[in-house]
Amino acid sequence: MAFISDKVESLPPYLFSEFQKKKKQLISNGVDCIDLGIGAPDLPTPDFVCQILMEEVKHSANHRYSTYSGLLEFKQAVAHFYKQQYGVILNPETEVLALIGSKEGIANLIQAVINPDDKVIVPDPGYPVYRTGVHLAGGESISLPLDHDNNYTPMFHRLSAADAHQAKLMFLNYPSNPTAAVADMSTYLEAITFCRDHGIILANDAAYDLVTFEDYQSPSVLQIPDAKDYAVELGSLSKSFNMTGWRIGYIVGNQEIIQSLATLKSNIDTCQFIPIQKAAAAALTSDLSCVQANNAVYKQRMEKLYAALTKVGLKVRKPRGTIFIWAEVPKGYNSMSFANQLLDEAGLIVTPGIAFGANGEGFIRISLSVSSERLDEVIHRLHQFDWKE
Repeated sequence: MAFISDKVESLPPYLFSEFQKKKKQLISNGVDCIDLGIGAPDLPTPDFVCQILMEEVKHSANHRYSTYSGLLEFKQAVAHFYKQQYGVILNPETEVLALIGSKEGIANLIQAVINPDDKVIVPDPGYPVYRTGVHLAGGESISLPLDHDNNYTPMFHRLSAADAHQAKLMFLNYPSNPTAAVADMSTYLEAITFCRDHGIILANDAAYDLVTFEDYQSPSVLQIPDAKDYAVELGSLSKSFNMTGWRIGYIVGNQEIIQSLATLKSNIDTCQFIPIQKAAAAALTSDLSCVQANNAVYKQRMEKLYAALTKVGLKVRKPRGTIFIWAEVPKGYNSMSFANQLLDEAGLIVTPGIAFGANGEGFIRISLSVSSERLDEVIHRLHQFDWKE
């Protein structure tokens, strides 16, 4: 008798966990591995956020179930953030829903809006959870080609007329994981126009919306007029406030879609721990100076690593957002072979681009989530590393 469902049995291995297994083995053999593969900030959660959590934990009433859709205090904080940051007005009651992290929200959103065999347009390269979420919902993923020469902006013209007509949902993700590409308002205007013309729901994954450099500020898709008719946007406190393990995020926008997801989630979970929601509300209503301080650290790391990668001969574009650098692999390698050789010979873990889709081949994703001192060691090893041309 089989104890595993066909859906789970047919899931591809989660490449990140495969590299972690290899890392564990190398460490047990005495190798000093430096992990540049995981997109998890190493910086601390702001003190004021931790302080609120500790205070709220003391109140017994906060140990009860949260309301299914999230505390009104948290949802009001999300609405406040959108008004301050983007000039977007949201109804906290109907247009905001708390999530247990945006990864959970993505998977459950797909379940909430598509039926088996429905088509979902996903960016390629893109966050792997889009495709696995579609697979688990019984849908079909359609690749939206993103091309290095086109700055990884959507190429809607490369979708077939049949796919555009049949698709029910489309994901975008800017600032982008893995490519670090960014979007401007014209990108979102084109996306909303495309979705309106074809009757498609647009889900914009904005997990890195506040992690930006120089004068670039990431826009919201909801700034486009009438975007709420077709779009939702997912956000997270994981990267902006270094709260990855806290598992707190949100989805905003079209109230019909929000209600569908809320109905599904009320049958699956009971929302996030109340003190975490209260602490997250404080983060979103703060002056965001802690975010700016984090970005200054990431920018310093990015500049250092960008210069080093360029010096050793790798082709890299300087990122304007995220905590990643997207680098082209040398001639004679594919993304997996280069990542494996970096791990085996230099003790450096990077993520091969093929993990993010066929269009990710030929690139590696490098995380900036290690200290400047460890980056110095990374750079030293890169200079010692011998790859063929």
